[in-house]
Amino acid sequence: MYERHRQWMSQFERVYSDNNERQKRFNIFKQNVELIDSFNNANNKPYKLAVNQFADLTNEEFTASRNGFKGHMCSNKATTFKYENVTALPSSVDWRNKGAVTPIKDQGQCGCCWAFSAVAAMEGVTKLTKGTLISLSEQELVDCDTKGEDQGCQGGLMDDAFQFILKNKGLTTESNYPYKGVDGTCNTNEEANHAATINGFQDVPANSEDALQKAVANQPVSVAIDAGGSTSSSTPVVYLRDPVARNSITE
Repeated sequence: MYERHRQWMSQFERVYSDNNERQKRFNIFKQNVELIDSFNNANNKPYKLAVNQFADLTNEEFTASRNGFKGHMCSNKATTFKYENVTALPSSVDWRNKGAVTPIKDQGQCGCCWAFSAVAAMEGVTKLTKGTLISLSEQELVDCDTKGEDQGCQGGLMDDAFQFILKNKGLTTESNYPYKGVDGTCNTNEEANHAATINGFQDVPANSEDALQKAVANQPVSVAIDAGGSTSSSTPVVYLRDPVARNSITE
């Protein structure tokens, strides 16, 4: 196991401050790897787990650095679900194959998953409505959308991000306002340089897989998922807990 840890450190360029820290991280690594090996050896699931760059973190450490979703109950405001009357549904849909998903992005150690989720949905809708896939700026939300629940790397909510985008009349591009992974001061010049916008948004009815299926079949959906448990050490990402009851569609 020491050799596996050494190879892992080399692969992910991990350096520890001293021997005590190295031993602490090795113990966590060992526990995570043993869990992964045990899971894979059982061979009773249609997927496998794999060691990744988070393997020397506890679940609490991983969650603290990555999960910034500020969940709350869905609105009780009566609205008609956009896809309520949809009946013809495909057996599967992959929006990557339709060119509506940008390459993988990494939020790093900033708890702004809410911004990445909102931006990804907006990128997909922009592709469907305008015909062009544009990588939009999460950092603009981190820096500029700070007057309500959304507080940059300290967490936020996708609905509030969409409210900001509507009020601001759009978002700029990733290249204009690149991601830094830390809270910063709002660049008002780039904030005003809109590359795409939305006309509105609504929540998918809570606790309804049928409604979510209808929404996903018609457009990319902004979701928040409970990434606790053992998901941080899996490839591909495996959700071992239920998604939180929060899904939003943009228009």
